Amino acid sequence: MSLPEPRRTAGPYRISVVCLGNICRSPMAEKVLTADLERAGLADRVEVESAGTGSWHIGSGMDERAAATLRVHGYPTGHTARRFDPRRFDEFDLVLAMDTDNLDELVREAPDEQARERLALFRSFAPGTGPHPEVPDPYYGGEDGFTAVLTMVEAAAKGLTGELAALLGDARAR
Repeated sequence: MSLPEPRRTAGPYRISVVCLGNICRSPMAEKVLTADLERAGLADRVEVESAGTGSWHIGSGMDERAAATLRVHGYPTGHTARRFDPRRFDEFDLVLAMDTDNLDELVREAPDEQARERLALFRSFAPGTGPHPEVPDPYYGGEDGFTAVLTMVEAAAKGLTGELAALLGDARAR
């Protein structure tokens, strides 16, 4: 997938990562992508946040299993769950869903074709993932599911960081 051009001529490129409840996958992706962008020297040029399509976890912290997995690998874990507000589509350069169900929900909520053109699956940025690359929801499984999600998220974040570096003209992250 090629990245859409920034919506604005000034300010950071803005990304929202979206899953169902915003307590597992999307906050993990937010923390990993933010760390990759910092290492690549792009932290001041790209902003990342996360949200959920559902509302039942609003105000909650990250799932403890997700947080524990991130902590073990040196990532920060501070987080407060929120729902993706469709009125904010025009604020984002890119909105990334963790799976096709959430992508379908975002497509339904998108106000216009321009917003729909800025939607993609997060894992589509990982090499070799196939036509419908999803990050499965680990919520109802064990700790190994969170480790598997982290591995998928790290690969996608690395690929996305490289594409952002190319788009934004920063050779350090390639």
